[in-house]
Amino acid sequence: MTHGHVPEHAALPPPTVEEVSPGVFAYIQLDGSWFLNNAGFIVGPHSVIAVDTLGTEKRARAFADAVRRASPHPVQALINTHSHGDHTHGNFVFSPQTAIVAHDRCREEVKRASLAAIRQAFPTGDFGEFPIVPPMVTFSERLNVYAGDLRIELMFVGPAHTTNDVVAWIPERRVLFTGDLVFNGGTPFAMAGSIAGWLDALAALRALGAETIVPGHGPVCGPEAFDAVSAYLRFVAETASRGFGAGLSPLELARQTELGPFAGLTDPERIAGNLHRAYSELRGEPRGAPLDVPAVFADMVAYNGGQPLRCLA
Repeated sequence: MTHGHVPEHAALPPPTVEEVSPGVFAYIQLDGSWFLNNAGFIVGPHSVIAVDTLGTEKRARAFADAVRRASPHPVQALINTHSHGDHTHGNFVFSPQTAIVAHDRCREEVKRASLAAIRQAFPTGDFGEFPIVPPMVTFSERLNVYAGDLRIELMFVGPAHTTNDVVAWIPERRVLFTGDLVFNGGTPFAMAGSIAGWLDALAALRALGAETIVPGHGPVCGPEAFDAVSAYLRFVAETASRGFGAGLSPLELARQTELGPFAGLTDPERIAGNLHRAYSELRGEPRGAPLDVPAVFADMVAYNGGQPLRCLA
């Protein structure tokens, strides 16, 4: 595994380019908290396939520069693993010469995105200025893309983290880009998806037999990360069941809950948002049913002592 460094703000580790398999690169941004996500790219003989982008103008341009340093070939396709802005804001850097590929629902969610709303939710983030660019090629269940002869299998596995999660699986290399189905060292966030659906998705991913996982947030890891995320999601579901039966609001329950082994994960305030999603499922609402997003974020801020959510992007 080789490492390359990209200059970044001194308060954070610099982004790291890691070659996790020959020609397959992970772009890692620590500490992996809000809007410090990962991306990646696969270098073929004549072109590059990128997986996700980054959440701010400066970070997206730095990622594009890293891709260019690794290969002189054009970025032929860009895969968005889901619609959240930290994985799609940088689409503009590759548009219009690159085919942006995602799930059908991802395109619709990105089209509804509001940079003003993001700035309001994360006032400490340095987002810059850029156009929101939605995917242009969409699919419903499966799609294969190729870097030369290397097949990259795109599979819809949502609703889980969102309604539109896809993974990029490279079976020949046993490498899996999971998007935010794996937070390695961070608190999983299911507000826009489904607790039960996420657990189902992780079971399906285990069956692939991946050896190297490029998570949506946190360091490159192995399949043991599936167990860590599953354990947290089961904790949320069990906690919600008790609180729902007792008539507690998600925020009341979050404040009363000891996070125990999950207390050291980044962004612990997500427990409040996750309980909102778990309550939705306990009410019998469909997986991924819309929630009152401003209310959910208000509860996370309240859980955070009234302080803005920590965003170092």
